[in-house]
Amino acid sequence: MNAKEFEPEGKDCDSRMINKAYRMGWKQYICYGYKGQRFTGCGFGPDSNDVRFDVYDSSGDYMASGIDGMEIHVHGNAQDQLGQIMKCGKFVVHGDVGQTFMYGAKGGHVYILGNAAGRPLINATGKPRVVINGTCLDYLAQSFMAGDPLNGGGFVIVNGITFDENGKVMDLTMPYPGSNLFSLASGGAIYLRDPECKVVDEHLNGGVFTEVTDADWELILPYLKENEKLFGISIETDLLTIDGDSLPFNKVYRKVMPLPS
Repeated sequence: MNAKEFEPEGKDCDSRMINKAYRMGWKQYICYGYKGQRFTGCGFGPDSNDVRFDVYDSSGDYMASGIDGMEIHVHGNAQDQLGQIMKCGKFVVHGDVGQTFMYGAKGGHVYILGNAAGRPLINATGKPRVVINGTCLDYLAQSFMAGDPLNGGGFVIVNGITFDENGKVMDLTMPYPGSNLFSLASGGAIYLRDPECKVVDEHLNGGVFTEVTDADWELILPYLKENEKLFGISIETDLLTIDGDSLPFNKVYRKVMPLPS
């Protein structure tokens, strides 16, 4: 799909033609030439597990919103309102994502190479499981309602890393620079890579820090392994090695949970 000449939305947009192609049996899409066209992957209905998108250039808002099983890879930065009310599927962004990412999402496995802008995962529920390798501006997982992560619920991993000009992994100065981390949340968890404990209680608004247990590590390790496979970010070398020393996971990651009701 060369989207260059398509309208960004409406009856003549590229996403409408892609939907028609899907009804005719097409399952794999390579999309390029984007100049802000919206709604990529939307409108496929349930049980789209055998569909895959690879998206290039400047894709627009609302991509992957409401998806239910498909796999979408964005080869670069992405825009705003992505993955809203996402039910399930796999969403991989080889760059940054914009505002209100995964608003109201109910599930899905999501991997972000870079940063998220403000207010991702607001009002998310069910079991979304997300890895953000960079950080988030503010209000991460506000009003998160994703149950108990150790019993099938959702969570977000924030690794707090960036890359130098040679592609080497570096720690960000601050793993979470914003405010209202996990504010007003009633379920789920944030697993924050913060070996120096730079994030403090004042960053929170309704959450509490707790230790990462063996059960927590067993839960998040498969997602870190998939993250390593997708982006080449080594668990041992890049995430668990601090100032040249290999540390145990519970000295590197911290867990933020909702305050007990």
